Amino acid sequence: MEFRVKKVDLEIGENSIIMNREDAVERGLNAGDRVRLFLGPRARTVIVHLSSTFVSRGEIGIFASSMEEMGLKPGDTVRIAHAERPASIDVIKKKMRGEKLGREEIFELVRDIVDDNLTDVELTAYVVSVQTMGMDMDEIAWLTEAMVKTGDTLDFEGEIFDVHSIGGVPGNKYALIAVPTAAAAGLRIPKTSSRAISSAAGTADVMEVLARVDLSLEKIKEIVETVGATLAWGGAVNLAPADDKIIRVEYPLGIDPRPQLLASVMAKKKAMGANVVVIDIPMGEEAKVENYAEARKLARDFIELGERLGMMVDVAITYGGQPVGRAIGPALEAKEALMALEGKPVSSSLIEKSTAIAGILLELGGKARRGEGKAVAKEILRSGRSREKFLEIIEAQGSRGIESSEEVPVGKYHEDVTSMEDGYVGRLSNKALVRIARIAGSPRDKGAGIWLNKKKGDRVEKGDVLFTIYSSSKERLEMALRAARRLMPHKIEGMILERIPSYHEEG
Repeated sequence: MEFRVKKVDLEIGENSIIMNREDAVERGLNAGDRVRLFLGPRARTVIVHLSSTFVSRGEIGIFASSMEEMGLKPGDTVRIAHAERPASIDVIKKKMRGEKLGREEIFELVRDIVDDNLTDVELTAYVVSVQTMGMDMDEIAWLTEAMVKTGDTLDFEGEIFDVHSIGGVPGNKYALIAVPTAAAAGLRIPKTSSRAISSAAGTADVMEVLARVDLSLEKIKEIVETVGATLAWGGAVNLAPADDKIIRVEYPLGIDPRPQLLASVMAKKKAMGANVVVIDIPMGEEAKVENYAEARKLARDFIELGERLGMMVDVAITYGGQPVGRAIGPALEAKEALMALEGKPVSSSLIEKSTAIAGILLELGGKARRGEGKAVAKEILRSGRSREKFLEIIEAQGSRGIESSEEVPVGKYHEDVTSMEDGYVGRLSNKALVRIARIAGSPRDKGAGIWLNKKKGDRVEKGDVLFTIYSSSKERLEMALRAARRLMPHKIEGMILERIPSYHEEG
């Protein structure tokens, strides 16, 4: 079955084609069926969509991203053939029944995910079954191994260190301080990070304000061998590619199954050649992990999984009840990180978290005695060596020409949000702050975000500035201001929370 290619100028519909309905009926194809799309010796599995008007008979519509990937152009001739039903569908059904999967079954499933042999409905069924039925540690270890083996990997000689936060707390820019601090002491850290999915900024978004983050594996290895560390975007390299495809269906559902979280984090660290890893688990109200018991259970799981993979894992349970530092949004967070590296006054929470995590890396790397790592990290930061190393990393990755905090461009439009009453900040809503920052344009608008003037426990008087919203768009700034007034992320309380009894009987 040969067809002429028609380009579909949309950035959606990867791994899909559009067929004329009559052509499909003649060939016994229905909407949602799989076919193999052949261009010479190359082939890929795609899902069929039907139309009576969009494509003429003898044509198939192929989406722009798929055409570019396959080197196709309009008018080319391609061949399609019926595709077999993937055996991994039965694996998904097995997990839906709550049964344990075997090593080979999991590898087959991951291979089908990477090769785009599953529809989004089938992939969603897998994610939901893992969320509801769970996986034991055997399955999680096999899943991690399969995710590593179906992607690219880096190999180094000697010890390689890495650090990762499971996220869930805004302003979590610690890596821009901890990584160069550890590298300044001689540790090698090929750090890759994600972009924001539902947050205001991922580490890669923040670093991209200062340098290129879309580095190849070869470039990452070169920089690590010469400079000591990178802060790159994991999406630019083919590390555990199944993870990004799974995240695509997790996001609309708003779920992050624990087994998948464990496998995702550890697969990417293993693929980068890391054998010593520090995991940050922020804990607190509105964080991914809200209580200490849950955090300790997740920490034990990370440590056990690391042992099975031949990796040493240390876990830091950190405070996640309010943002880290005062900046939320790519450029503002880059500015605050540079301020910390320059020795300028910044929120103590940023310094404490960054040096504590750097200190664990230093202890694991033999650069400090146990219990003394944080003090050593603070001295490296105070001496200016962390800043020097960070500027080396920026230069090696491709500097944007920004070397100081004063040079970081932020949104040209900004507006203060003030307190309507006297009291103390009793609570800060992480979710509300992220929502406001995203409405302002973050992370796509690098200059958009929030600068917090008041945090939990701070004294507030009526008229004091609680936070400032930044944006590159006046319209988006107005939208963010309206959201701020509605969501009210700061809860202002008096020192007296309640008076008991609330009344006295008159005699």
